[in-house]
Formats: sequence, C-alpha cells, structure tokens
Amino acid sequence: QLQLAESGGGLVQPGGSLNLSCAASGFRMGAYKMGWFRQAPGKGREGVACINRRSTFTHYRDSVQGRFTISRDNDKNTLYLEMSSLTPEHTAVYYCATSSHASSSCRTDASDYGSWGQGTQVTVSS
Repeated sequence: QLQLAESGGGLVQPGGSLNLSCAASGFRMGAYKMGWFRQAPGKGREGVACINRRSTFTHYRDSVQGRFTISRDNDKNTLYLEMSSLTPEHTAVYYCATSSHASSSCRTDASDYGSWGQGTQVTVSS
C-alpha cells in the first residue's frame, strides 16, 4: 500500500538548521505533487511548502519564504525540506503528503492532498 515516512526531526536551538526527509514506499512518488504541512500543539494543520512532479514549480508559506527549501529526488522516492534560521514558532509535528491534483503548479491546501505520513517532531528551544 501507499506509505509515507517522515524522518529528521529533533531538538534544535533557535537560529539553527534542520533537514527533514520523507521516504515513499508502495508507489512511484514521481507520479504525485508533494507537500509539507505542520501542526503545532493545540492548533490545526497548516501548509508549509509544496513542489510539483518535475520540480519546476515550488510554493512556500509567506512566513518561511527564504529560510525553508523544498526539494525531491524521484529516483530515490524521497522528498526533502531544508530548514534554517529556526525559531520557537516553528515547533510542530511536520507531515508530508501526496497530491494528484491535475494542475502543473501546486498549493498548500490540505484538500488537494490524499495520503499523509505519520509526522516527525521538530522542537526549537534553548
């Protein structure tokens, strides 16, 4: 079956960097647009970034533009999120997800995404 497994989360100091990975199994990731989402304690899930199938289009939440980078390696069936200049406000569980939306671009609207991973915890603290 289609499975997504996030990894790379952990504890990092403010101003630090962290790299997340999302490994896909049971399907060819290149057939889907991909997105990263996050959920902070007591809050709803919000979109972070997305990338289209051929890596020709990316979109970022305004608050992470310039400090987060989304990328993918379809041959390795893996999605990545590079995070820098982290602050406590970035503390959340981060999820990856797949989208079969027909457009060549992407958006971080949860309604576009059909399959989700279990998440990886990112904690930014001194």
